[in-house]
Amino acid sequence: MRIVIDPDVGEPPYEQVRRQIASQAADGTLGPGARIPTVRALAHDLGLAVNTVAKAYRALEAEGVVETLGRRGTFVRTSVMTADVSRAAAAAADAYVSELRRLGLARTEGVRMVEDRWL
Repeated sequence: MRIVIDPDVGEPPYEQVRRQIASQAADGTLGPGARIPTVRALAHDLGLAVNTVAKAYRALEAEGVVETLGRRGTFVRTSVMTADVSRAAAAAADAYVSELRRLGLARTEGVRMVEDRWL
């Protein structure tokens, strides 16, 4: 993984970290399941504050690019969810929930139905 922080651009350092990791995950440079450095290690390597890198990692996790597995570390998700896919999935979930409510089904029943069909 190669991250370069350019202090001369108008983009905040955390966003540069987030963007570069997301880009490398999307183009396959960081393959599915690839372990990325710890927050502290990357902060040290880049000369950034730990909180700056932590903010980038939190954003990447919220976007579905990486997942943190406790003490095991942070890894590129096996299926990286792009922002477009995330929006489409959220819209589909909204439509599903609306339809279940219209039909009078309980949340637990809707979740069970999805889990049964996920296989």
